[in-house]
Amino acid sequence: MSLVVQSLAKRYDGVAVFSGVSLTVAPGEFVAIIGESGVGKSTLLNCMAGLDQWDQGTVQLDGVDLGQLGDDGRALLRRQKVGFVFQAFHVLPHLDVAQNIALPLLLLGERDAAQTDLRVAAMLDAVGLAGLGARLPQQLSGGQLQRVAIARALVHRPSLLLADEPTGNLDPTTAARVMDALVSQTRAHGASMVLVTHSEAAAARADRILHLDATGVRSNAGASAAP
Repeated sequence: MSLVVQSLAKRYDGVAVFSGVSLTVAPGEFVAIIGESGVGKSTLLNCMAGLDQWDQGTVQLDGVDLGQLGDDGRALLRRQKVGFVFQAFHVLPHLDVAQNIALPLLLLGERDAAQTDLRVAAMLDAVGLAGLGARLPQQLSGGQLQRVAIARALVHRPSLLLADEPTGNLDPTTAARVMDALVSQTRAHGASMVLVTHSEAAAARADRILHLDATGVRSNAGASAAP
């Protein structure tokens, strides 16, 4: 999926969080966005998903202008084509791991229980959680919960994955494992990915690194980007 952001601006109480943000993410490309705390990285990611409003500019997903869609239209587009990995996991505590991962399929109307079980089992195996589907979230570590969040975001095979500080709460070893799962699974499905992060190690995994500040985004000269 192609993502095109043009001249995007966001203000709170008249004060600009960012402005003049323009970027394009090609199908299958992995772009990392870095920047100082408070510059609006998470807000920008939420705008890309149509979860937040912006004050100026456009966001297009596969040629569809999100600004021209209502709330229902944006929600449907997210269900069909976008996966979102939150820093705070946002797993539902009363559902077991397998049920949490299956939620996007249920929201898309998947009624074949056997097919759902197969997809969920495959995702559990892919992120290194095989055999843990019956556990409740409170029985897992932080790294395991983040991998549940990744599996849930990818189980419906979205064209675009948006990841908000997915390693921010993790120790370096666990963070590396989470990034391994994130990168391998997006590559396997040919999905585009936008990652916002403070982690240089996580950003270095990207095809391209962009730096966000109040006046827009620029290539992060001097940072190494790895395929």
